[in-house]
Amino acid sequence: MAFDEDPGYEARAMNAVAALKASPLFKGFTDTGLQIIAGIATERAFPKGVPIFVENMMADALFVLGEGTVRLTSKSKAGEEVAVGELGPGDYLGELSLIQQGQRMCTATATSAVVAYEIRHADFQKLLATKPQACLKLLMGIVSLFGQKVVDNKDAFKAMLSNV
Repeated sequence: MAFDEDPGYEARAMNAVAALKASPLFKGFTDTGLQIIAGIATERAFPKGVPIFVENMMADALFVLGEGTVRLTSKSKAGEEVAVGELGPGDYLGELSLIQQGQRMCTATATSAVVAYEIRHADFQKLLATKPQACLKLLMGIVSLFGQKVVDNKDAFKAMLSNV
């Protein structure tokens, strides 16, 4: 079935645009820019208790949360699961996978029913060739916000480095 024959396509596309617009990654995007990125976003539903991804698995997609909450955990050296954060609507996870595929640094588990918009690395790379302005704007947002996370957590990084 073609997208123009899918009666739910337009509503899903509008939901994706709304979720992206609520995320700081897309601050300053025009409606056209949001629609371009939403065009490669896939709506995904995760029931409560289901992992969105698991630590050390292949990281190949960014997720923007539209609804619900997600708990982030990581395994300690002793193998215990340690809570590292909680995310809600408008938050994002896995953003570095658009820049370079690697391994997930933590596990993300739905703590309520979650609707997320997945942007896969391969789809983003294809879009980069045809719509570079929107993609570069997103990449600049990722780099800027990641840099701010590093600054905000500099004491933790210093402590970690002193233990090496």
